[in-house]
Amino acid sequence: MAEKRRRYDAEFREGAVRLVAETGKPIAEVSRDLGINEGTLHSWIGRAKKAGGDGSLAESEREELARLRGRTRRSPSGSRSLRWSVMSSSDAWPSG
Repeated sequence: MAEKRRRYDAEFREGAVRLVAETGKPIAEVSRDLGINEGTLHSWIGRAKKAGGDGSLAESEREELARLRGRTRRSPSGSRSLRWSVMSSSDAWPSG
């Protein structure tokens, strides 16, 4: 008889990845403590790294970071002009 697969929500997966990143405990130990397969946790960590984080950023934060990085890359004259436009913005300087 086939074994029923357990489903884990995003919050649980991110928390497990965060445990490994923040505590420095081995993946095997954290997976044992949480009662999940070591390979499963290993794949979650791999996905988090591939997504550009260690699991500490929320999905919306990762999306915003990707959007901002893309905006920087698309700047016609490079990051220097982007930096200058931010520095010369009237919002960037206190009016006093």
